[in-house]
Amino acid sequence: GDARVRGQTGVVSERRGSYPFIDFRLLNNTALSGEVGTKKKVKRLLSFQRYFHASRLLRGIVPQASLYLLDEDYLGQARHMLSKVGMWDFDIFLFDRLTNGNSLVTLLCHLFNAHGLIHHFQLDMVTLHRFFVMVQEDYHSQNPYHNAVHAADVTQAMHCYLREPKLANFLTPSDIMLGLLAAAAHDVDHPGVNQPFLIKTNHHLASLYQNVSVLENHHWRSTIGMLRESRLLAHLPKEVTQDIEQQLGSLILATDINRQNEFLIRLKSHLDNQDLRLEDAQDRHFMLQIALKCADICNPCRVWDLSKQWSERVCEEFYRQGDLEQKFELEISPLCNQQKDTVPSIQIGFMTYIVEPLFERWAQFTGNTPLSENMLNHLRRNKAKWRSLLHKQHSSSRSNDHSGQVTGSQEQTLNEEETP
Repeated sequence: GDARVRGQTGVVSERRGSYPFIDFRLLNNTALSGEVGTKKKVKRLLSFQRYFHASRLLRGIVPQASLYLLDEDYLGQARHMLSKVGMWDFDIFLFDRLTNGNSLVTLLCHLFNAHGLIHHFQLDMVTLHRFFVMVQEDYHSQNPYHNAVHAADVTQAMHCYLREPKLANFLTPSDIMLGLLAAAAHDVDHPGVNQPFLIKTNHHLASLYQNVSVLENHHWRSTIGMLRESRLLAHLPKEVTQDIEQQLGSLILATDINRQNEFLIRLKSHLDNQDLRLEDAQDRHFMLQIALKCADICNPCRVWDLSKQWSERVCEEFYRQGDLEQKFELEISPLCNQQKDTVPSIQIGFMTYIVEPLFERWAQFTGNTPLSENMLNHLRRNKAKWRSLLHKQHSSSRSNDHSGQVTGSQEQTLNEEETP
């Protein structure tokens, strides 16, 4: 069955401790031991908060989104922002504050309504809202980067991409719903550490998914678990829901950064041969995968003030992993050593080897639309600013070992990292 069906397995959230997740040694030991009592204890530790939320939600005790409990001024500002949700300079941090930390739920309710998905799929509004709350709750708010605000940011970017004429002219309601759901849930229950960390600590998720797309598989299975628990799609034919679940998996698994070159090569081939047929569901699905990959790593393409915040957040998450590795006397992962890996050097490498190649191809696909040109311009300006900051760091500290250029080993590291 599913890796995550609440009440049947211990593969639930890793967020219950004071750090990204419960002590990984405890999890590993209990996974290997046959002590039923200890297993039950760990399961309770892992599951209590999730079940607490779910039971309250399913009994209908939790009120409607906190947005409706806000001061009218905040409500008015949030509504005004939603009227401009298709603008690339949308400030998701401000929107999250205006909605009292409910940016993902509020955004999703608005977009599902705006795209006519509620009517088309005959979705129950109360059930839909509860599902969105479940998704938002399953992100770890203590993660500096992989949290519900990141999910909301990716969802807003996906909305912008779905409106690009080259794609929008062919999209079906199913495509749009899948794109928005995958964006919203693509990092759900992220533990705040990357795949190499889970593998080297023999984490139960790494064992479960045999060290392949460990986090992405978990995000997908977690999403399916919540979809089934909420019964949001229970009124649809079984073959339709099964197809939705599989396509969600295909989209979320595409965000694995280890598969970056695979998708780039395929996209380049399609563009060079001009053989994309968006009337074909398979080609549309591939471009939805590319759109989600772009949305997931679009931070360097945002305006500087927003892009800088995201850069600092993702590096803070890296550094926390490095601190955790140091605490347990493990080798500190590349990019996770705050003493050696600076924010500017990490960002310059990420932009050069991961972001630029993908967004240049995306611009080629869209036909260099105003949005694509805008994103590439931001990307180039932001990269120049990071180079300037790196130069200042070198000037102030001649002993700094960083050159501002990403070495071959650093490039390889970037390709092994979980998508920042």
